[in-house]
Amino acid sequence: MSTAILTGPPAPGSSLDGDLRSLGFDVRTASDADEAGALLATVPAGERVALVDPRFVGHLHALRLTLTDPRFPAAAAPGALTAQSGARPALVRALTAVRADGVTDDLTGTVADALDADGVAVHRPQLGTLVAAVPTDAEARHRARAAVDAVDDEAVRLRSAVKAHDGFFTTFFISPYSRYIARWCARRGLTPNQVTTASLLTALIAAGCAATGERGGYIAAGVLLLVSFVLDCTDGQLARYALKYSTMGAWLDATFDRAKEYAFYAGLALGAARNGDDVWALALGAMVLMTCRHVVDFSFNEANAESAGATAKTGLALSDRLDNLGWTVWARRMIILPIGERWAMIAVLTAVTNPRIVFWALIIGCAFGACYTTAGRVLRSLTRKAKRTDRAAQALADLADSGPLAETVAWLRSRGNRQYVSGPLLAALAAVAVLGSSLVQGDPWTVVGGAVVYALLSGLAVSQPLKGALDWLLPALFRAAEYGTVLVLAARSEADQALPAAFGLVAAVAYHHYDTVYRIRGGTGAPPAWLVRVTGGHEGRTLLVAVLAALLADRGDDFTLALTALAVAVALVVLVESIRFWVSSGAPAVHDEGETA
Repeated sequence: MSTAILTGPPAPGSSLDGDLRSLGFDVRTASDADEAGALLATVPAGERVALVDPRFVGHLHALRLTLTDPRFPAAAAPGALTAQSGARPALVRALTAVRADGVTDDLTGTVADALDADGVAVHRPQLGTLVAAVPTDAEARHRARAAVDAVDDEAVRLRSAVKAHDGFFTTFFISPYSRYIARWCARRGLTPNQVTTASLLTALIAAGCAATGERGGYIAAGVLLLVSFVLDCTDGQLARYALKYSTMGAWLDATFDRAKEYAFYAGLALGAARNGDDVWALALGAMVLMTCRHVVDFSFNEANAESAGATAKTGLALSDRLDNLGWTVWARRMIILPIGERWAMIAVLTAVTNPRIVFWALIIGCAFGACYTTAGRVLRSLTRKAKRTDRAAQALADLADSGPLAETVAWLRSRGNRQYVSGPLLAALAAVAVLGSSLVQGDPWTVVGGAVVYALLSGLAVSQPLKGALDWLLPALFRAAEYGTVLVLAARSEADQALPAAFGLVAAVAYHHYDTVYRIRGGTGAPPAWLVRVTGGHEGRTLLVAVLAALLADRGDDFTLALTALAVAVALVVLVESIRFWVSSGAPAVHDEGETA
């Protein structure tokens, strides 16, 4: 149990003691700062502790946001301060210093300032219309109580459970009622992880219905996919409503969206096959396009997250003017086909058309959205006057997923003279070399030569720190080259099950790349170097698939078996390491507050 220490006798008529107990705190009362320090020393080191001014007047949810959010080591609001186990030593030092200075008024605020000065990041939640005050006289206390009564605490809590920036479909067709489902779940003790798991199971059942290939199955699949999406929104809203964030929840939230979507693609492809229509190439193409689009989003954001400097007006003036028009904001969010719009489109088209139409609509819509967003980001990057940080450059290098071959080339090249060809251009040439060779008819070993050139050029592309204006494009170019090569070689093999095997391989590798993204976003860095080396890096896997295609050119079934074995091997290695990391104590409790794609 957590412990709350009131730094003085409670005010008459105050509900503070009961509010703190309702939030799970064991409440103790100190007569002054010295006794508060003594009580703090008796609290077990592994427990959360809070210092609360007994004069505090405010909403219960203001206290909840300040004192119970598990994502922050320390947090403060007027009259309330909390520290988890990691920040406890700093809290003891801060309180000792404040006591030595003889501070008696606004003890919690002074201690919070001392924590800041000690280098501890003290989170101060945005309370909005919620009240958190420390009135110093009867009149101020009366005004604070009136302000509390004027705001519906529960209504604010429900509104804040919804993402601040979400897609049109989610905002207007899901969140108006899913927030109440989240509250229903919270009042019955359900956890976000349980809702996330229910969403996954529902999507898998939807994929199974689509795999039947029957109209009734397609209709059921469309309905269940929408139900799965409602649950997908509900789990995040439940986490925000109840402040139940966890490392396991971060992992599930980060990976299950892609697992559900790609499982549904597979279900559609199986259903189409039952009706004699082979759409595995389209299913794999949709997955490749979606993953490349996401890595552009992640790479651009990581590259510019800490960049300091001005952005030129060119290309942004029109954007700023459009942002001042309400309807254009929603239109621009919709045309990029974020997850809500995308799942709604997939569900409706699945119910009323056939898998081939679903995939073509998905590919065309996502390709347009990817071109729109990427073009804007290229323009911003070319007009941006800012220096990229070392941390951003390292994040891009980690997202590149360069293996031993590329690393060796990069090391050898870094010992030479300055490189005059930009990294993005080299990466683009590398992608053209391997994809072009895989499309060439004739000698099957041509693609092996293209893959060797790809490995060499991709190593040169990352041989310098990735601080160029367009270096954030490198990871997406590498993804397109690797996944596209697997797709083309599987399609060219003409083996019956080569494309499904290739789908499984790309899904396993894509999981590794998404896992890398969310580790970086959580501030824990990329996966361990041994994992990248064991899985070969993007250039090693591409070369291996090219060699297998050449060796087994006349034995399609053996090529299918080889792709299947490679997919299983990659999946086992990356899943075991990913699960080990995300259930460890060092994993971050990260949840997407801004991700709509």
